[in-house]
Amino acid sequence: MYKNKVLVTGGLGFIGSHTVVALQQEGIEVVIIDNLSNSSIDVLGGIAQITGKTPEFENIDLREKEAVRKFFEKYPDIQDVIHFAASKAVGESVEKPLLYYENNISSLVYLLKELQKRKDSRIIFSSSCTVYGQADELPITEDAPVKKAESPYGNTKQIGEEIISDTCRINKQFKASSLRYFNPIGAHPSAQIGELPIGTPQNLVPFITQTAIGKRKELSVFGDDYPTPDGTAIRDYIHVMDLAEAHVKALKRLIDHKEKDNYEVFNLGTGKGNSVLEVIQTFEKATGVKLPYKITDRREGDITAAYADTTKANKELGWKASRSLEDALKSAWKWQKEVQKREEND
Repeated sequence: MYKNKVLVTGGLGFIGSHTVVALQQEGIEVVIIDNLSNSSIDVLGGIAQITGKTPEFENIDLREKEAVRKFFEKYPDIQDVIHFAASKAVGESVEKPLLYYENNISSLVYLLKELQKRKDSRIIFSSSCTVYGQADELPITEDAPVKKAESPYGNTKQIGEEIISDTCRINKQFKASSLRYFNPIGAHPSAQIGELPIGTPQNLVPFITQTAIGKRKELSVFGDDYPTPDGTAIRDYIHVMDLAEAHVKALKRLIDHKEKDNYEVFNLGTGKGNSVLEVIQTFEKATGVKLPYKITDRREGDITAAYADTTKANKELGWKASRSLEDALKSAWKWQKEVQKREEND
């Protein structure tokens, strides 16, 4: 059993909260840092409901260097960080690039500076398949070239990986993994936690569930003229619980000294692509709810298709996505109904 506490930054966010659940269910103690800019303190209660344990929580803005320093002084036994905290809306990053560079880069630098003071420390970085852009070959392996970012958000993920890689190069005691997510969807099967976008959803599945429940008039499908079988864009949709479990495996790999290099990169996806229309049809079939949608123009920065080659993660991490697209969409719908119920009771 791992005795030390693990810091999860952005631990009340969508992927962060599900990862906290997965860690606690493995008996790992967690401390969460979150500044609640894109999350809710209520998520803490959801985590406690599922696991029977409330993780320690610190409301800290990681852009404040002194606050980060004081946090590590307060928790001298923390050597491991899973770093989710970041702004993540592509469109907003185009409008407010400096906000994204400050929030996503400076926070990482301050964390790394503190971790470098500890003899044996590790970080798992929440990266993204956006680093590949429109890949030349599908499925995408970890060896695919990293392309010029389409947005400041995408660029912060590339820069973040480079910062960590450079740090590992000069400090061989320090270990890190960058996990490149494809498209996380779904919710915990208990419907105690899930994806809770503030304002208009930027991602397909919350837009689908909000349309299905009547919060949105109709779903916009951005473009039906892509060179794909049905003309809509293809993505690799992975259940958030599969993704959460991959973080536990990646952490154990670093703690158990099983890594091959002190800096590693893994793709996390299902290895299968689904088009936007396929997701809509699967949702309708899984829930029995008919979805009103309209075809609109393509979105700037959207690529045609992206899905992962997951061979490396399957082999090295001993991890494989096991839940289906239907499982994920059912759980997202169950969560949406729970959110609606809570809103009506407030």
